Amino acid sequence: MIPLDLVSVDALESLANNAQQHTQSGQLPTYIPALGQANPDGFSVHLLTITGQTIQVGDRPLPFALMSVMKPFILLYALEQVGAESVLRSVGIQPSDHAYNSLAQLEADRGFPRNPMINSGAIALCSRLPGATPHERCHRLCQWLNDQAQTHLTLDETILASVRDRPNEQNQAIARYLDVTDHLATSAAEALDVYEQLCCLSGTVSDLAQLGLLLVAGAIAPRHRQLVTALMMTCGLYQYSGRFAVEVGLPAKSGVSGAVLALVPRQGAIACYSPPLDAIGNSAASIWFLRQLAAQADLNVFG
Repeated sequence: MIPLDLVSVDALESLANNAQQHTQSGQLPTYIPALGQANPDGFSVHLLTITGQTIQVGDRPLPFALMSVMKPFILLYALEQVGAESVLRSVGIQPSDHAYNSLAQLEADRGFPRNPMINSGAIALCSRLPGATPHERCHRLCQWLNDQAQTHLTLDETILASVRDRPNEQNQAIARYLDVTDHLATSAAEALDVYEQLCCLSGTVSDLAQLGLLLVAGAIAPRHRQLVTALMMTCGLYQYSGRFAVEVGLPAKSGVSGAVLALVPRQGAIACYSPPLDAIGNSAASIWFLRQLAAQADLNVFG
């Protein structure tokens, strides 16, 4: 294994240039209009180690909505605020065979969310976050992350308006089913409101790498870091998680904005952003980049 500290700028730049060609194999998401307006050729990477080594390559880093990359941090915050026992009564830890927004999976499980990395699990956790209103819950979590990780996350009101302008019927159905099966602590509307706001928190690849470092070496209960990291490994890339674990061997989480966060335990974090998505919903170029980097630097944790 090559320590992340020894990965060269030239090596990263070469991989980033090649990865940019793989943007053409993906498609921009259109069900959120604002995401469909992103630059389809964009690609940027930020590597950050626990020793302070930082390398940023690719396009000039612009802010983007984190979308589902927020899910590990919703889980982490819930663990820190209400404890693992309470969290694990609300959501499971098993991978899903279905898509991240599957109502069929939730119905098969009688309303108990399969894991926190799919929409049903994140929505269920959002109903249990501290705060009197959806806005307050979002603000508290955002402020906590900014304090803990030294990030500069903000709520992207434009993206949030785009999300609300075209309501996601699948997520609404998931929230209603969670409600009728008594798996929410608030109303379905409130839980979904919190979830949508948190998915629209925005930052750069630098912020995302800082968030990753929080899971690698932050002042967080070790058991909580371990639980989140393990679920990223087994569930973070949806149906592709198992194959990614075998081929790449790094905990990772993706979002439909094109963000992907990968962790190198005890070493650092790698944040990527490239908007075009593959058929599963992961950033096509980012997944290619991480696969190549892990192979070249022998980063697979099972190696």
